[in-house]
Amino acid sequence: LAKVIIEDIGNKCVYQFPVGRWFALDEDDGKIQRDILVGGTEATGIVYNVAVVTGDIRGAGTNSKIHIILHGSKGLKNSGKIFLEGGEFERARTDLFNVEIAALLSPLSRVTIGHDNCGVSSGWYCEKVVVYCPFTGIEQTFPCDKWLDEDEGDGLIERELYEMVSLRQRRLKKSPWSLWIWTSDIKNAGTDATIFFQIYGDKGKSDEMKLDNNSDNFETGQTDKFMIELPDLGTFYKLRIWHEKRNPFAGWHLNKVTLLKTLTKEKYSFSCGRWLDINEDDNEIVRELPAEGSLVTEVMPGEMIKYRVTVCTGTVSGSGTDANVFVCLIGDQGDTGDRVLYNCINTVNKFEKGNADEFFVEAVTLKQVRRVRIGHDGKGGSSGWYLAKVIVREEGQPESEAVEFPCYRWLDKNEDDGQIVRELVPAGESPMLKNVSYHISVKTGDVPGASSDSRVFIKLYGEKADSSKETLLVSDNDLGNYFERGRVDEFTIDTMDIGKINRILIGHDNVGLRCGWFLASVQITVPVQGRQYMFPCNRWLDKDEADGRVQVEVYPSEILPIEKLINYEVSVVTGDVRAAGTNAKVFMQIYGETGKTELIILENRSNNFERGATDVFKREAADVGKIYKIRIGHDGKGIGDGWFLESITLKRLATKTKDSDKKKKKKKKKSEEEEEEESKEEEEMDVYTFVAHRWLAKDEGDKELVVELVPDGESALEENTYEVHVLTGIVWGAGTDANVFLSIYGIGRGDTGERQLKRSNNLNKFEKGQVDVFTIKAIDLGELKKLRIRHDNSGSSPSWFLERVEIVDLKESTTYYFPCQRWLAVEEDDGQIVRELVPVDEAFVKKDSENEGQSLATLGLEQKAKSTTYTVKVKTGDKKNAGTDANVFITLYGSKDDTETAQLTETTLPSTECSE
Repeated sequence: LAKVIIEDIGNKCVYQFPVGRWFALDEDDGKIQRDILVGGTEATGIVYNVAVVTGDIRGAGTNSKIHIILHGSKGLKNSGKIFLEGGEFERARTDLFNVEIAALLSPLSRVTIGHDNCGVSSGWYCEKVVVYCPFTGIEQTFPCDKWLDEDEGDGLIERELYEMVSLRQRRLKKSPWSLWIWTSDIKNAGTDATIFFQIYGDKGKSDEMKLDNNSDNFETGQTDKFMIELPDLGTFYKLRIWHEKRNPFAGWHLNKVTLLKTLTKEKYSFSCGRWLDINEDDNEIVRELPAEGSLVTEVMPGEMIKYRVTVCTGTVSGSGTDANVFVCLIGDQGDTGDRVLYNCINTVNKFEKGNADEFFVEAVTLKQVRRVRIGHDGKGGSSGWYLAKVIVREEGQPESEAVEFPCYRWLDKNEDDGQIVRELVPAGESPMLKNVSYHISVKTGDVPGASSDSRVFIKLYGEKADSSKETLLVSDNDLGNYFERGRVDEFTIDTMDIGKINRILIGHDNVGLRCGWFLASVQITVPVQGRQYMFPCNRWLDKDEADGRVQVEVYPSEILPIEKLINYEVSVVTGDVRAAGTNAKVFMQIYGETGKTELIILENRSNNFERGATDVFKREAADVGKIYKIRIGHDGKGIGDGWFLESITLKRLATKTKDSDKKKKKKKKKSEEEEEEESKEEEEMDVYTFVAHRWLAKDEGDKELVVELVPDGESALEENTYEVHVLTGIVWGAGTDANVFLSIYGIGRGDTGERQLKRSNNLNKFEKGQVDVFTIKAIDLGELKKLRIRHDNSGSSPSWFLERVEIVDLKESTTYYFPCQRWLAVEEDDGQIVRELVPVDEAFVKKDSENEGQSLATLGLEQKAKSTTYTVKVKTGDKKNAGTDANVFITLYGSKDDTETAQLTETTLPSTECSE
């Protein structure tokens, strides 16, 4: 249809309605009815997304023609009768329609839905209608749950539906834009490839969009028109447009692109006049176009720049990769998007061991390049890759201007942390500390056929920025086959801080035999922010189920506060002496002025702690303030467990002072130099070095497997030696064969951590009436306040009657007495195999044995005064096989300290203790 002319004869007026569009189910956008404004050069409709859900009961579907009327807020305006063409209206299906109306009706007051009662099975059971208006960001649900059938219920075939207000959702507001794409009028300019584009404004960037409608697009000399919706991105400064076909016939010569905001007539144009073709021009199939037009001021520089990107592969054995590598440069003004590094300037065989491969990335200026995102697709036989560094410089600039982004890590599913995409920061900064870990738990529904073989991707949208579209390829819990029915898969994305998460996009590529997927929910934990986000989904992402969509945008249902942690970078150097390496499990704990971290296990997918190697780990743990000591050790298990530890380096970002924050608020405007200086100040790094240069081995040096170290150059704290005398009682069966563990606590000076009491002055330890002497080395604890002693209930007769523990502080020549006089046994006393003991005066211990009964009571009262009893109730679920025979343990974490691991043995407590 070209146009419609209406002549009002009485008033002698002529109205022109230009259209210039197809009315066809198989052309353009597939519509056969349109709203046209008088004299409108452009369609100025507001789009409404209408989802019509057919019920899941027998005979619910219909072949009739369905129509809908949308009524405005006061019921004054309506859309007129709109026929919903192309829907299936089959049982349990959701049909989606884009309805374009030349009026703003949202929020709607009501919806009328009905059908023409034609066809064989004309009756229809409608469950609900959901209307989302991107322009207002309001999604409304209109429940129906009734038949529209002459032979059922009340016989109506048209109904008025009213909104269930409790289900109303506010989503991101988007405005309608007209996108015109002009293919050049030269030979073979057209393409049959799918075209994608992304637009950048000074307030953010759009998602990647796929340009698809029913017509045959992008033919030589043709102009293709699309209606798209974009959020408020501010003033546009560039557009990226690309296709993914690398075959010789997919080439495309793009003349220009124009964008027009249909409601306000804001207009931008983007000139191209170049090939997107692997055989033409510079062989690239992606182009960035700077924005032109009256809205684009000189403030937004839109000049094109070629970046020379040098990718240096490491020289470790097996460094090279055959996978497809991509890079994304991120700067002060936008990013380049993921560019596949295909056309290498200087080498034929890319990404081989020791190579420095050069590539050009052409983009609208990024101003200063701040970070580089690089990764590969994990395809190919030897896809694992050891990347040394990436060097970026603007073409035409001197070598001295080049920025180096070191990596020196694996991008390999089976090495390091298993990630195959990394974000790098310039030399001198630490990507481990700068990047935030987003821990993503994806739960697949427990319904038949829920599992999927497709590749799942996720994108996070934050207040400060959006993450890239990340494919979830390598899970942390390694369950082998991902996204199986009723299972939870856990993934970590390491990226820049995007702020509080507003929403996520999750979906899959719909490839594979069983590609459909039922997604139950997504949970995202961000310890560095101290937040946990819950995203309920409970829907199919399947071409053949519900609404047929394979990706969905989800908003958080709740955001819970969790303990806030910070990033630590731990570098461990193993000595270069014979048999220095270990296969045992290595752990460490950090002590600072404000507390201690939990036990940190240092392990990943690589083979760590080899002779002469440096292993680097990123760990999230509590902020303990200024660090005064660490404890590091291993469990002594495995073949060749002895380990020669050279040194440890700990890094973390210093916490910002509040004064500088206040100053920042006062001085809003600053010169760029000042701002740069301030950002440098803010991001100071605390670096602590701990020199060990010693064995942690059963048969070397002092035969200890655990050592405590103080930071290099800090002489205030010294190592102390504690002599521990353990007195076993003289009652019948008092001795034990179990392994005994001890922790000693000082006042305000931390603790020794749990140490196994292995080497005594007696060959057979913990026998009836015996005194065993052990030595524990630790950083000086000051005055002792308590100790914690336990056994692991192993051996033929584990029950143990402990008389007392005496600890001699060799530095201060002081003895502390910790009486116990109780059983540590599952079947004796209160069933506990762990005791916390407090020190008492020497006189108390040396009292006559005649007063034993009285002294026990006094001891009990004294210990009670210094300790707190926690009553723990554990409720086992009421499901089949819910119970367990395993040993259950619990740790309570408080603001001052934690209880360490306490076994939950079945106990019947005396009433006084319970009431307490």
